[in-house]
Amino acid sequence: MRFFAFTTKKTLADGFFPPYTFAVPDFSAPKRGTLCVLGIDPAAAGPTGYGVIESDGRRCRVLRFGALRPMSAARRGERGSAALRLREVHTLVADLIKEFSPDGLAIESVFAAINMKTALRLAEVRGVVLLAAVQAGIPSFDYSPREIKASVAGYGQAGKQQVQQMVRALLGMSETPEPEDAADALAVALCHMQMAESQARFAAGTARAASLAGVSKTARRHNRIRPPRISSLR
Repeated sequence: MRFFAFTTKKTLADGFFPPYTFAVPDFSAPKRGTLCVLGIDPAAAGPTGYGVIESDGRRCRVLRFGALRPMSAARRGERGSAALRLREVHTLVADLIKEFSPDGLAIESVFAAINMKTALRLAEVRGVVLLAAVQAGIPSFDYSPREIKASVAGYGQAGKQQVQQMVRALLGMSETPEPEDAADALAVALCHMQMAESQARFAAGTARAASLAGVSKTARRHNRIRPPRISSLR
């Protein structure tokens, strides 16, 4: 699996568009009969990670992952730089949704311990990501960092390297996913995939149990032995 960095032909108002850094596996489009999830790891100032995975119920595979690097202030200009960066993120997510048609979008929630200024910037990035999902008509789900680590690595306080290694193992990747932002996005997608599959199995089991209970009740009703009628002799 190789990594590429390139500048797209699309341009923003200032004439620049930040390069995408991503890995391209041997396949891209999701198959029919599978669950496809787009995971996003939003960042207040650094790269915004993204990852697209799919599962057929037995194994998961990665379709695309990478990180969107923000442009430098000198290239995009100080004025309106925050708004341009938000448009970059929105365009990225919208393009990924259009290409892969995921069944859902999973995003990491705002970490409560960060300072107010960073939390507000992160909330703005999350806002444009959720907007892209709503515009495309796909559901979105958010998970806390502790939930994601516990789901993927089995420990809510797992480190970055532990998460990367578990993502690599769960997705059957030949190399450790880089950069860390992309690995985090894949972890977000895996967290939702596991949650969705668990809920589906639970719902199927509940429906089956209800169906068997109904069949058993009907059988007991039909097989009920009526007591013999005793007629009095006069």
